[in-house]
Amino acid sequence: MKILWLTNIPLPEASKLINGDSLPYGGWLDGASESLSAVNNISLSIVFPVHDKRPIRILKGEKIVFYTFSPAKNKHKEHLFQEVQFEEILNIVEPDIVHIYGTEFPHTLAMIKKCNSKNIKSIISIQGLVSVYAKHYLPSIPPKFQNRFTFKEFIKQDNLEQQRRKFVARGKCEIEAIKKTKNIIGRTTWDRACTLQINKDVHYHFCNETLRNEFYEHEWSFDNCEKHSIFISQGSYPIKGLHFMLEAMPLILNRFPDAKLYIAGPNFVKSDTVEDKLRMSSYGKFIQEIIRKNHLMDKIEFTGILNENQMCKKYLSVNVFVCPSAIENSPNSLGEAMILGVPCVASDVGGVTDMMKHREDGFVYQVDAPYMLAYYVGEIFDNNESTSIFGKNAREHALKTHDKEINLERLLSIYSEVIAQG
Repeated sequence: MKILWLTNIPLPEASKLINGDSLPYGGWLDGASESLSAVNNISLSIVFPVHDKRPIRILKGEKIVFYTFSPAKNKHKEHLFQEVQFEEILNIVEPDIVHIYGTEFPHTLAMIKKCNSKNIKSIISIQGLVSVYAKHYLPSIPPKFQNRFTFKEFIKQDNLEQQRRKFVARGKCEIEAIKKTKNIIGRTTWDRACTLQINKDVHYHFCNETLRNEFYEHEWSFDNCEKHSIFISQGSYPIKGLHFMLEAMPLILNRFPDAKLYIAGPNFVKSDTVEDKLRMSSYGKFIQEIIRKNHLMDKIEFTGILNENQMCKKYLSVNVFVCPSAIENSPNSLGEAMILGVPCVASDVGGVTDMMKHREDGFVYQVDAPYMLAYYVGEIFDNNESTSIFGKNAREHALKTHDKEINLERLLSIYSEVIAQG
């Protein structure tokens, strides 16, 4: 079986082939591709976008052949430009099936159109849905921050409201792509509901995701964690809900004065230099205001960008993982925390409750109720025995959800089903 994947980002192996650096993103793709490429009689190729003057590059990995394509400089001709590149790649690979990961960018629509015109079987995996995310993009953000411009945002014409509008614009391509496809892979009630509302005739195939290898190898222990520490996996833009976490912090600190919040990623609220101030975003200004208002300067720490091993160590070192997002499908960060057995608190959005059961695997709370987030974090800090039970339940649940062999078998079964369709 010859399989071609289209992804939004390069896998770590592809990143190394391009510039020697392995980017700490797309770990779920890395795990799935490793499992798939190890199967006998499977030929896997992967195409992904790069900003390069050369339209197409071919990179030969250990078991996978990678192809690059370039976005068009003229956005109005982007679909046509990408379709030309995809036609060339499809002619080289001659795939039995094209598996498109994500609908967030216009190249998904370009690939679906090209596959349809060449009568090549294709399927789309739902990651997030920007057409739906746009409705949740500015959760509880005051209007003065939604519509203001920092220096950087004025130069790029990219303030918070404009970012939301870009999600709406990309969502139009997403909706068209879903309407033009016959097959969807999803994994939650949320993505099933959303895709069927867009295309009631689509064949919906259920398949869970495989996580990065490192997270299957370790298990959290209360004895080895930093007590009263909290970790969130990212927070640089509004959907990830960092502002909700920061609103909860004073309530947490009132009960646990030594509590500490760790935020993965670069410090986007730093304003020590003129350069820092010029780079500041409106969301960064908003977060900065909450930090100052709640006197949290000494209670939070940005970790910088973490690779797979560093991320795993950070999960294992903390007392609780929090996912405060305004919208998610099935956040891999929550899956990683659960499979390690880290106590978790997550907002009840999207497909989260398909991943984690309230009061069995952890706590789920109303997204715009940071006081409940604070309460549940406090419950975890206060009840070591029940917290450990939650962690063990979460790990058991996640090991089933993210079982490598089951997910691989299911994926191959889906490919066979789609190829066999008339």
